[in-house]
Amino acid sequence: MESELLVRDVLTKEYVGVSESDTVLGAVELMREERIGCVLAVRGTEPVGIMTEWDVLGLVVDERDPGSTAVEDVMSTPVLTIEADRPLPDAATQMARENHRNMVVTDGGELLGVLTQRDIIAAAGSFQGATAGRSEAEPIVQETVTEGSESEQLPNGGTEYATQGVCESCGSLTNSLRETNGRLVCPDCRSI
Repeated sequence: MESELLVRDVLTKEYVGVSESDTVLGAVELMREERIGCVLAVRGTEPVGIMTEWDVLGLVVDERDPGSTAVEDVMSTPVLTIEADRPLPDAATQMARENHRNMVVTDGGELLGVLTQRDIIAAAGSFQGATAGRSEAEPIVQETVTEGSESEQLPNGGTEYATQGVCESCGSLTNSLRETNGRLVCPDCRSI
């Protein structure tokens, strides 16, 4: 029998840390340089916040200057954490339940890295062969559909889920997953 995949097996160990007093502009430049969607605000080695592209979008909407706004003014706190030895489906469920796309991974209180939705999606792709004999959507639905949510059969044979989940194509969190070509995808990816 194959052992269950753990958070430590797929986490991103190379995270980018910034100071709370750094400017948002400086942090965004690092995010673009490293091609990542978030930075951790750290005090020493302790994560005190996380700034994501969504936090930056909020700054833009509020018409604030990223060159004079500190990371601490836009970062999300507290950070969502998970222990490295937890099963990966537990992390995916917690992310969906709490509407987060990134989690800090710890091992006995020590910071190990960041777990992103993309890490989970990439790992889920490795299970595709292991699900032969089941409906392709079944393993994903068990992780993303919350108890009591309903699904609707669509005319094209796909299913739209009335719950929040992770798009298997782009990795974004959405409230409108639909099975298309054997994958659960968001409205934006369905139009591609």
